Formats: sequence, C-alpha cells, structure tokens
Amino acid sequence: MKRGKSKTDAPKKADTKLSVKKGSERVAKKPRKSKADKDPNKPKRPQSAFFVFMEEFRKIFKEKNPNNKSVAAVGKAGGDKWKSLSEEEKAPYVAKAAKLKADYTKTMAAYNKGQAGGGSRSAAAAAAAEDDEESDKSKSEVNDDEDDEDDEEDEIVTSMWCFMAMALPNLLQEFSIHRLVQAP
Repeated sequence: MKRGKSKTDAPKKADTKLSVKKGSERVAKKPRKSKADKDPNKPKRPQSAFFVFMEEFRKIFKEKNPNNKSVAAVGKAGGDKWKSLSEEEKAPYVAKAAKLKADYTKTMAAYNKGQAGGGSRSAAAAAAAEDDEESDKSKSEVNDDEDDEDDEEDEIVTSMWCFMAMALPNLLQEFSIHRLVQAP
C-alpha cells in the first residue's frame, strides 16, 4: 500500500532567510549613492517667526537664569512662552519673519539667475549688485514722508506677492487639468 507524501518526507530546504552566508556566498552590497555637495554660496533659508522670537527670548532667559546650562530647558521655556503669546504679541515676530523671507526670495532669485547664467559670482555679490541698483533709484526719488505704517504695508504686500508667486504655478496646473477634463 502506498501512502501519500507528507511534509516530513519531502527533502528539507534550508531557509534562505535564516542561513548565514559565508565567504563567496555573500552578495556584494551596492555602494550607497553619495549626496550632491552643497553649494556654500547658496543663501540660507530664513528664520520662522518662532526662531526670531527665540533669539530674543534666549537673551532674556540667560539674564534671568545665568546658572542654567541646559539647552533643552531654554527651548522648553521658549516653546511654552510662544504658545502662551496672543496673535498681537506674535505680530512683530511674524512681520520680521516675513521681511526675512522677502529678502531670502530676492537673494535666491539672484542666486538662481547666477546659476542659470553660468556666472561665477556668488549670491551675496549678486544681491549686493541688485541692492546698488535699487539704491541708485532711491537717490533720484527722494521720499521724506515715509512712515512706519508705509513700511508695514510694504512688508505685507511683499509677503502677499511671495505667497502668490509660490501658489500661482499650482493654481495654473489645477486650472489646466480641470480645463482638459472638461474639454469636449
């Protein structure tokens, strides 16, 4: 009488996942891709409103607690203080962050322009040249009546333009997709 094959009768295969490969059996690892080198001339990203606040808070905290050496304690206290601030109290930090972002977009535009043109001048040199052009214009157009309110309005308008410049490509892409879908 013949009996059917059982799992115990089948030839045992070595579990490849658990086996240890020795010597020539090892598979050579693929070399990792190295990251592209960072350009030292590339402008650094601007600080957020929270980090602008933390610059000031660190100084105050250090004066009040000169024996504190813990960075974590300063960060925790700063985070708690930031959370407790109202929108009006955060407004100067948000405005300064918006100004830093506007400056960053200008320097990045100059940097990218230099990269695309193959120019060898740095972003700082390009930004300085751009500022010189602006200062020449301002010398011919003297405005003595500028107030702080005008500066705040300019910062708000600049931050709105920056936002719109970032959002515009996405909106155009969505519009073109919807238009293609709705086309007869």
